[in-house]
Amino acid sequence: MADKKGGNEKSQPSKPFFNYDPFKEKNAIAPKSRSRKAKPDVSYGKKIVKLPVVLAEEEVQLDINANIEFPEPVLEIKEIKKNLKITQCRLLLPTNKLFIKGFVRKNIQYATPKYGNKKSVVSNIRSLTIDVPFSTVTEVDFINKPTFKLLPDSQEFTYFSKSKLPKGHHSSEKLLSTDLSQYNQISGEEFNELPYCEIVSSHFIELDKALDRKMGEVENYRGEEIEAPFEEGTFTKVEEKMVVEVKIKVLQDQQVEIDSKKSW
Repeated sequence: MADKKGGNEKSQPSKPFFNYDPFKEKNAIAPKSRSRKAKPDVSYGKKIVKLPVVLAEEEVQLDINANIEFPEPVLEIKEIKKNLKITQCRLLLPTNKLFIKGFVRKNIQYATPKYGNKKSVVSNIRSLTIDVPFSTVTEVDFINKPTFKLLPDSQEFTYFSKSKLPKGHHSSEKLLSTDLSQYNQISGEEFNELPYCEIVSSHFIELDKALDRKMGEVENYRGEEIEAPFEEGTFTKVEEKMVVEVKIKVLQDQQVEIDSKKSW
């Protein structure tokens, strides 16, 4: 549409297709609400309930020795963060053997050289995340005995059978025996509650030693040798020695008798 001067109107900027409504509240804290103590609905008296029962609580020591290789030269390790992960924790009933399997997740922050001179080295901070696996078996001391039932004995039985004899025998005679055309058995199966584990705490003691560090030889992230102070050196391989102390709780769902008295 033409304006009074004969020119075209300036095009207006198009609005966004969504309705933009910025948050305008000055105070986002909800006002205080009143509350009062509620009376719970409780069943009183002697009851039989099914609860997790603690079978054992053990501090297990894991001795780990592993070699770690970095993807680029490392000037120094800045920090290592560790997390314990357990993938299997199985109590082998009716024994007290506890099978444990898992890994330690490690996030290693390190400096890799970029360039330098005889007085200083400029580095980039990188990180390497790896899983260090472990597997062990230990014996536990039971606080409470696990409930465990074996399969009942399988029993076979037969029935008395009377049948005719073949030709050559007198018609008044009969074959007295068991019925071989039948198979009779009494058997059954028991379903036990499977024990399970929970991690209570973990504690790490660690030593990492470079295997291929040479003082005075510094390589950058491209593998090129660069100038650096005489005491510096880079490495790519580390031997790790680590002791992990983990506290594990072994539980099993069991039926427990309780007695509650009304106190409200």
